[in-house]
Amino acid sequence: MGAAPDTALETMELGEATQPADTGEPKEPEYSNPLLRPALTGDVEGVQQIFADPEDPDGEKAMQLLMEKDIIGRDLLYATSMAGQSAVIRALAKYGVVMKDKTVRGYTLLHCAAAWGQLETLKTLVELEADILAMTFRGEKARDIADRYAQTDCVEFLDWAEAKQALRTFIAHIQATIADPEKVQGRLNKEDKNMSLSACRVKSDWLENTKEPTRQDFLDQKQQLEDIMLPIFTKLAMPRERGRSNSAFDS
Repeated sequence: MGAAPDTALETMELGEATQPADTGEPKEPEYSNPLLRPALTGDVEGVQQIFADPEDPDGEKAMQLLMEKDIIGRDLLYATSMAGQSAVIRALAKYGVVMKDKTVRGYTLLHCAAAWGQLETLKTLVELEADILAMTFRGEKARDIADRYAQTDCVEFLDWAEAKQALRTFIAHIQATIADPEKVQGRLNKEDKNMSLSACRVKSDWLENTKEPTRQDFLDQKQQLEDIMLPIFTKLAMPRERGRSNSAFDS
């Protein structure tokens, strides 16, 4: 393993605030976030109990403190990700906790999990649609952070996840393009449209049904789709034909 993650990714100093001097004045009892211990120790039932019990007075306060950020924009979720508490993260997601926040320098939960080699947490965050392309102020994705700290398994997984996302994104781009009359009218006919949508269905079915595809499999499938779509995109790049507003495509 490489050097320890740098300051921007270090564990938050939770509960270590300097105590005020004793002035002799009566003090209000300090509120301790009841989520802190269960979140960092992986006590999913403890987390669920706080959120699920409508009579628990800690629920609203716990959510507020869960999302409270330190000076560089980290909240308790960052420490939870560094600690590799995937089950807790999954539980919190069910209660609407936002997983896509960034620190002031652009670090995400994915960056933190990647730096600390928390592979299962990375998988959980990607499943929860965390942005694997998000970059820090240094222009580094989570994959780059994992590579910097020699977290090989994390690098391989994030490369795999990015290739999968690229195929899905390309399919969605094609579908959105074909569905946009402003882009296709006067350029594509009905056969072009049907061929494009059929190719997308084939690749979507492949994504849904292929067991344990590799990164190269995703790259190959995307290349095949690009080859199929090349003549279509060539037509879309050409000037619109005049007098085609009532073409077969519009039927």
